[in-house]
Amino acid sequence: MTDPYRVVAVSGSLHEPSKTTALIRAIAAAIAERAEVTVEVIELTDIGPSLAGALRRDQLPASVEEKIVAIEEADLLIVGSPVYRASFTGLFKHLFDFVGQYALVGKPVLLAATGGGERHALIIEHQLRPLFAFFQALTLPLGVYASDTDFDRYEITSEVLHSRIALAAERALPLVNYAASRPVDLLVG
Repeated sequence: MTDPYRVVAVSGSLHEPSKTTALIRAIAAAIAERAEVTVEVIELTDIGPSLAGALRRDQLPASVEEKIVAIEEADLLIVGSPVYRASFTGLFKHLFDFVGQYALVGKPVLLAATGGGERHALIIEHQLRPLFAFFQALTLPLGVYASDTDFDRYEITSEVLHSRIALAAERALPLVNYAASRPVDLLVG
């Protein structure tokens, strides 16, 4: 038997409760329904205050360093941010500023975002995908965007969104299997 996949879900939301956190938890749950996984959820609401004052990785407290290592060692990253001033949140970007430049090479990343309306959906293509392209990560072709109308408070109520989450999970697993089976030295070349 192989070890379960390590899924790390990162919420870039600055609020709790959060629609973004609800979305990435739903995506992680959909993955867990289809494969044996361990899931760790990293919320900026928890680590943001410790992250905000650091300028270098060696200035991070041990608790935040553990989260960075978890991101780097994940078999699948699920990352999500609310749309904030036409992009992801600043602390979300600051968190990924500490991730090793080559630590995510070839790593599958499922992109997700939330926003007030459908016009914000392009955050996935114009903000998140380029960020993870820098890391040479394998951004999965199908991202998951949710607008305010997909929720009742912080519960997903949209059947269309539930279907999209299920489809993203189905399409992610073959790529996670492929990436997890490749030797690490081939990825960093």
